[in-house]
Amino acid sequence: MKVPRKTARIAAILACAALGLGAGPAKKPALPAAGKVNWLTQVGLTAQGAHRYGNPDAPVKLVEYVSYTCPHCAHFHKESEAVLRATVVPKGQVSVTVSNFLRNPLDLTVATLTNCGDPKRFFVRHAAFMGTQETWLAKAQGFNKEQQARWYQGELPIRMRAIASDMGFYAKMEGWGISRPQVDACFDDKAAFDRLRAQQADAEALGVQGTPSFTLNGKLIEEHDWPSVSKAITESLARQRSGNI
Repeated sequence: MKVPRKTARIAAILACAALGLGAGPAKKPALPAAGKVNWLTQVGLTAQGAHRYGNPDAPVKLVEYVSYTCPHCAHFHKESEAVLRATVVPKGQVSVTVSNFLRNPLDLTVATLTNCGDPKRFFVRHAAFMGTQETWLAKAQGFNKEQQARWYQGELPIRMRAIASDMGFYAKMEGWGISRPQVDACFDDKAAFDRLRAQQADAEALGVQGTPSFTLNGKLIEEHDWPSVSKAITESLARQRSGNI
């Protein structure tokens, strides 16, 4: 059957498009307008494997160096999280990065669990562990030294399995669709452990000595509580607007 010339030409164009061919370069997809970007859903990783949410090009970049067994870190999270997510982060003015500063085997275990699974869901796991720290930390403190002995002996993956089992963390992870074998694979992941070590080294190089500690645009600040950090963010944004950087 004879194919009409116009139909044949359209078929050829479609075939070329399917193969990525054409007379000129393919057009890049249009980026959403700045006001349309949902910065709260923009999650990325730093070179050390720390997680960031918000505008990666925000004029003010806040990095939190936290320990999951630090009560002050949990307190800071509870005071700051809702405010940051409701104000400066959605506007693209501030990005927030969470970097780990490890203090003990329980800390390492929780840090490994928050990093286990889809990176885009990191902040869900992070918020859940920080938000319930008082409960699970009290449970950990309820174990005597003999019961905790296996947390401090043997290879790290075995110790983390013991902690996760004793603390009920396997069940917590299953609530996010991450099975026990998947969690154990995270405990065995040397590359993930190396990323946590890189975050530790980065913090120590900056002079971080305790948690929570913070940097604004790469500079370690003296503030350690939310009211003070909030003020430092506001002042930094004001300098950016005035051009006094």
